[in-house]
Amino acid sequence: MSATSGPPADETPPGVGYTLDDGVAVIELRRPSAGNALDVSLRAGLIAAVRRVRADGDLVRAVLLTAEGRHFCVGQDLKEHARALESAPASAFAIVRDEYNPLVEELCTLPQPVVAAIEGACVGAGLGLALCADLRVAGAGARFSTAFTGIGLAADSGLSGALTQAVGPSRAAALMLLGDRFDAEAAQQWGLVHSVVPAGGAAAQGLTLAQRLATGPTAAYAEVKALLRADGAPLPVVLEREAAAQERLGTTGDHRAAVRAFLEGQQPSFTGH
Repeated sequence: MSATSGPPADETPPGVGYTLDDGVAVIELRRPSAGNALDVSLRAGLIAAVRRVRADGDLVRAVLLTAEGRHFCVGQDLKEHARALESAPASAFAIVRDEYNPLVEELCTLPQPVVAAIEGACVGAGLGLALCADLRVAGAGARFSTAFTGIGLAADSGLSGALTQAVGPSRAAALMLLGDRFDAEAAQQWGLVHSVVPAGGAAAQGLTLAQRLATGPTAAYAEVKALLRADGAPLPVVLEREAAAQERLGTTGDHRAAVRAFLEGQQPSFTGH
């Protein structure tokens, strides 16, 4: 089913775009003049857009997270943060629990596959946001950094856990402690990004991937995502979760139709049910 929509004006604050077309929801950060720094409006817009994905339900079969302008996201808006430190230092970090944590949890637990398209800077909370995606495509000029220790902080936006899972504890420790920048090629070598494309091409390639995923077995994708979130679980628990997932998927029309198509030498067509 093809649909194009956007949240009503009172649901999505300015700074974030949401469109839905042929099963792909595109969430776009739209604060290019500030490097898509995460201010209060952008944070609110992002969580509203992710919740819109949930509200649109089966109409959304894949999600593309992208950004307008030269940079994906330079992290927290430090000008806004400096004002908060001056005016209300006791509550300046309330946004971590009140805004960042709900955003990351909502995005990471979407049942649909999420693709992030990254150009330019992807640092701090912006890197944490990108790591919420299941697949990441980077333009050749993309650059990454954890950035937090550079301003005397540790990490938020789920970065410490996601980075460790992605690159291993030793490399994650170096990246978190030293805060060194690294480029798209290193990110691909370390497993942080799925592919590197010519600069300026990440959004197009990300959309291609999202469109491919949108035609796939979305019920199976949801089960795969849930299983991957069980990282570190004991083997018997993993085996039981896999068995239960297979039993659930085995009752779907998608599975039965795909088996028939395979036996008949045809390409399967998936409905998500």
